Order: sequence, then C-alpha cells, then structure tokens
Amino acid sequence: MSNWFETLSGLHLQVWDTLVQGVIDPNHPARKPTFATVSADNWPEARTVVLRGSDSEAATIWVHTDLHSDKINSLRKTPRAAFHIWDNAQDLQIRLQVEVTIQSGASVRRIWDNIPDHSRQSYGVTPPPGRAIADALDYVKKPDPDIFAVLECRIFYMDVVHLGEDHRRAAYSRSNDWAGQWLSP
Repeated sequence: MSNWFETLSGLHLQVWDTLVQGVIDPNHPARKPTFATVSADNWPEARTVVLRGSDSEAATIWVHTDLHSDKINSLRKTPRAAFHIWDNAQDLQIRLQVEVTIQSGASVRRIWDNIPDHSRQSYGVTPPPGRAIADALDYVKKPDPDIFAVLECRIFYMDVVHLGEDHRRAAYSRSNDWAGQWLSP
C-alpha cells in the first residue's frame, strides 16, 4: 500500500481532506489560510481568513467577510484570488487559484442566522475596517447582517507540494478535470 503523497489521486484526496479538516477543526492549520488579492491600485494584498466551507464535488471553498473590508473593493475590480495553506504536520503546502463571487443580503441571511454572536462581532465595525482611528481601541463593534458577505471561491488550479524525505509537487486544474500532473519541486 502506498502513502497518500505517492500518487496523484492520493495527493489530491489529501488536499480535500485537509480543507475539510480546516472547516471543522478550529485548531487545524487549514482553518486560517492566507488569502491574496490584487488591490484596486494593483498592489498585492495578503491576509489571513477563516475557512468556513468546502465542497470537493464543486471544487469550491467559502470564507466570510465584511462588505466594507478592503478585499471587497479588490475583488470587485479583479474577482480572482489565491489561497496559501502550510500544514507543518503533513509537510504539505497547498496553493489555490480561485475565482470569487461575492454574496450578500438575502442570499446569505440563512448563513448569518446560524453564526454565533461572538463571530458576528467581526461583521460590523464603526468606522469601517482599515480606516484611520485616533487610538487602538477607538472603534465600536455592532454586528450588521447587511454588511455580512460570503466569498464563494471556485477553485481553478491547485499547486500542491509535499516536503517529505523525497519532495513531490503536483498541479491540478479544473480544465483538466483535476487529473493532475507531476511537477518538478
């Protein structure tokens, strides 16, 4: 029997297992991936987000955000982004290229209704995120379902590296029905 990282299909399945674990386990390294966009003035931006959902059949993952966050302006101009996950325990790096759809309002109200109050605090701050304030705590949190958004991230490309005793790297793309291709690490 081979290890998961020795076959293209095993590596691909491990990526999805890792993403699922990131959704369900608050302590898993995939829970808080780095999310990168291009700003409205064409600068790269990277920040940590919380993985909220994954669907291997649709090759889609979801994160939540505030409609007033800088990433929304960036995504409205360029609705593409990248995720980076490093899982030290598995020696696994996952990079994803995604196309992002911003969902808000009535279409995400059911999701909002299921978010615990302590998490809702992240969606509604005055002044809006990224604005200058006089002191570090000179803001007010007021949860607001009207500024809550879900980012639906449809994966188009995966670049996966396993840094075990022998390094292995593979690419998977939606256009190739996720067949996979080994790459030089």
